[in-house]
Amino acid sequence: MSTAQILLLGAIAGATIFLGLPIGRLRGLSPAARVGLSALATGILIFLLWDVLTGAVDPIEGALNERHWGQFAWLAALGLVGFALGLMSLVYYAEWMRRRAQVRATPLVGPGAAAIDEFAHRHWIDRMSPGSQLALLIAIGIGVHNFGEGLAIGQAASAGEISLAVILIVGFGLHNATEGFGICGPMSAEGTRPSWRYLIVLGLIGGAPTFFGTLIGQAWTSDALSVVFFAVAAGSILYVVQELFAVNRRYGHPTLVMWLVFAGIALGFATDFVVTAAGV
Repeated sequence: MSTAQILLLGAIAGATIFLGLPIGRLRGLSPAARVGLSALATGILIFLLWDVLTGAVDPIEGALNERHWGQFAWLAALGLVGFALGLMSLVYYAEWMRRRAQVRATPLVGPGAAAIDEFAHRHWIDRMSPGSQLALLIAIGIGVHNFGEGLAIGQAASAGEISLAVILIVGFGLHNATEGFGICGPMSAEGTRPSWRYLIVLGLIGGAPTFFGTLIGQAWTSDALSVVFFAVAAGSILYVVQELFAVNRRYGHPTLVMWLVFAGIALGFATDFVVTAAGV
């Protein structure tokens, strides 16, 4: 199989994220249906958290098992730094957004003074609902995760393991199809109906990194790069998961929420079985 064909299949694997995004456009959902979609998204992201943590830890444990102490220390440090970066960058981002909201609510007083609100509202982030902002964070976290998956596809192809690369493409394509639900969950919970343009942007943020990871993975094999990207993804997904749990509690229906969180986790593992069948 040629490089162009591998790259094309990697792009298709990333593009399957668009299959779940149109659910964000559904009208007239009941409160129970909205919180159910949010809970399903939470379950999918919990599975993805386990998935990316496994991807980050495997090379570190491999170095430890082989008693390569220098490589183990290096990869472990990269993993910790990457995880902290993915988690705390979103914490500081949320704090920054909170301060912007406070400043926006405080007008300047005096002759000829313009309200700060007039300038702050020019930023596109300020015009987004909380659910849309959270959906953007989810798409970014998934995008980092999918870059790591693309690296795995590219590295398998680079090593001449074409059958493994194809199975990885199929498995990751199934994963990405469920990730569209995860992105739309917060918007569905608050009743926001995103535009097609915004859904396309979210899909590109979440799905396109699979292609770029495949491209880089074919040209360059690096355990360190995989550890960093999977660790960053894990940190960002952990932050988003705790935000989604707060959303789910706010809208009630605790029994429904936990059943659908369970369903989301089960759905994630079900799609993972395709990859596991390849002996990965």
